[in-house]
Amino acid sequence: MPTILRIGAYRFYFYSNEKGEPAHIHVQREKLLAKFWLNPVSLAGSKRFASHELRTIQKHVEDNREQFLEAWNEHIGS
Repeated sequence: MPTILRIGAYRFYFYSNEKGEPAHIHVQREKLLAKFWLNPVSLAGSKRFASHELRTIQKHVEDNREQFLEAWNEHIGS
């Protein structure tokens, strides 16, 4: 599971075996998890993150969307 980016306590990554799904990014902070679709950016699901923190994370995803899509396409394919 390649880590694409770290921002503060957040780790942005995806799993190598997710070829059948649309482009997305997973986010982890300690034991908290979230998944965001990239086209368009939207929350796919979350475990334990508070809504105000999810808004912050979504802004990070929006700001780095192109980098995440590039990494997705290079590693998993379009």
